[in-house]
Amino acid sequence: MTDTERFNRQLRVVIIGAGMSGILAAIKLREAGYRHVAIYEKAGRIGGTWRDNSYPGLSCDVPAHAYTYSFAPNAEWSRHMAPGPEIQAYFEHMVKQHDLASCIHFNKEVTACEWLGDAWRLGTCDGGFEEADVVIAATGVLHHPKYPQLQGLQKFEGDCFHSARWDHGAALDGKRIGVIGNGSTGAQLISALAGRAAKLTHFQRTAQWILPVENPAFTEAQKQALRDDPALLKQAQASESYLAIVDHFTRAVIDANSPELAHLQTAVEENLERSITDPVLREKLRPQYRAACKRLIVSPDYYQAIQHPQVALVNDGIECVEPGGIRTRDGVLHELDVLVMATGFHADRFVRDMNVVGSNGQVLNEVWAERPFAYLAMSVPGFPNFFMLNGPSGPVGNFSLIDVAEAQWNYIAQLLEPLREGRYQQISVGQEAMDDYEVSRIEAARNTVWASGCSSWYLDAQGIPATWPWSYAHFREVMTTPDFAHFDCA
Repeated sequence: MTDTERFNRQLRVVIIGAGMSGILAAIKLREAGYRHVAIYEKAGRIGGTWRDNSYPGLSCDVPAHAYTYSFAPNAEWSRHMAPGPEIQAYFEHMVKQHDLASCIHFNKEVTACEWLGDAWRLGTCDGGFEEADVVIAATGVLHHPKYPQLQGLQKFEGDCFHSARWDHGAALDGKRIGVIGNGSTGAQLISALAGRAAKLTHFQRTAQWILPVENPAFTEAQKQALRDDPALLKQAQASESYLAIVDHFTRAVIDANSPELAHLQTAVEENLERSITDPVLREKLRPQYRAACKRLIVSPDYYQAIQHPQVALVNDGIECVEPGGIRTRDGVLHELDVLVMATGFHADRFVRDMNVVGSNGQVLNEVWAERPFAYLAMSVPGFPNFFMLNGPSGPVGNFSLIDVAEAQWNYIAQLLEPLREGRYQQISVGQEAMDDYEVSRIEAARNTVWASGCSSWYLDAQGIPATWPWSYAHFREVMTTPDFAHFDCA
């Protein structure tokens, strides 16, 4: 047995989370020959975001062929932007195809993670413990539902739930339905429920800019052509047009004075003017901030749905919730049978509420007291052999998080090699590199459109944009090869 084979057999890796990035990590580790790989998943099945969200109208706002693993293109997508159930089925197929079921431990939420000096000790919700040489935190970004703080919410007598905790037993057809929140989820819900509800009321706090993107179905002939021609399928997956859109969009958002942002602003303004005929409604739907300051809503039909005869937009502000509905600040009671809270997620949780304790007793919750941070969104000083996928300051926006996770995995895999080979026992980013990165990131973030004067989940508690503030091309370049001079290795 070679030294590489010996260390390969001994290195224990635990992945936290069986969503998109956790499945990716497990596939790549097994392909690389790692024998001791386990995934701990808090729920009873895989899927992450696509498991938790199952509301009517759910779809990805990234082109379906771009939202697949690079090594697993899929010819079977039904539409340009795939429905949520198809995406969930895709990940379930990946687990089956790569025989991952045997290494996934379901209903095993990791509640604590403590560095012992030479390994991590993980505690689970059932009181169990596991040790690992390496921990990959693939816990996602948007997975802790955010509930609105509304007076009287608990008194509502109808069906009431968060969009990420959809009650499939609740009757919808012919009912009076209220939707609070008009981000991507809220817009998709209105589009899906218009025409089904007897009365559909969309409670809007802040208007959103909407980018019109059509979502045509793929014909059987188109799908068959992709099945028959692997090169054509690969081309669809990494189409030059999509890559050009990503490049154009990222150049727009990282420079609030860019011509690309001006072009984007024109596109969304023209969509509003062209789509909404009623001047009063049009002004209700007109945001008072620049395009892409909040995450852009991508929709082919929200503006059409909000003009449906049985749909109403309400932006008078919510005074309270009463047993029979919502009372707005103008004194009107909007009677409801069903109340849906499409109010988003706590975007700053990441691996929390898990209690992570690193070297010298450092508690991650305390280290992150001001704001969550991680070097290149992956590593925190003093937390050796603990790597995050889609962690703090990673690229989060209107493009494929699968592509982001794959680029990050390429980087992390190179950090694991010296551990695997026994050259080091532990590795984490150095404090100086972390500090330099944060100073540069915050300075760059102040020039982005996200800092141009709106409130959004992109902003941290200090009002600083918490996402990647440079171009996507720069992100991919940085992910190519780690600079080990930036890491503490022992």
